[in-house]
Amino acid sequence: MNKYLIRFNKSRGQEGRGSEAHVWRVFENGVEYLAKDVMINVPSWGETDGPDWNIACKGYMRFVDAADLVIINPEP
Repeated sequence: MNKYLIRFNKSRGQEGRGSEAHVWRVFENGVEYLAKDVMINVPSWGETDGPDWNIACKGYMRFVDAADLVIINPEP
């Protein structure tokens, strides 16, 4: 099972930070993904990482590349 931190992408639209539509930053065990939408199908909680707050959860991620969609499920 992996840990995820999900946070709003304050730098979206800037070079290397996705388009204006990539509003989410999803960290899977420290690796960052930029997404247009996120579906969380597991229990979640708030967690701070320095000054920024995240939605945190544990599960298994599926990245739908064509839609830039991250789906986090309880099973792989």
